[in-house]
Amino acid sequence: MPQKDPCQKQACAIQKCLQANKYVESLCEEVIAEMRRCCQVHAGNSICCSGFKDSKPAESKSSE
Repeated sequence: MPQKDPCQKQACAIQKCLQANKYVESLCEEVIAEMRRCCQVHAGNSICCSGFKDSKPAESKSSE
């Protein structure tokens, strides 16, 4: 029996939040932050984290 992805719960929560909020990411920042925290711990063991590995938090957008 395959082992459950350690960050699958957070990945599903992101999808649920985005769908509920018409894909407005700013309304799901806390759920996305939870996913990042999970991926920091489980990056090597989680397929769900493959798209999060190199992503930066939203705060780093300021280029004024």
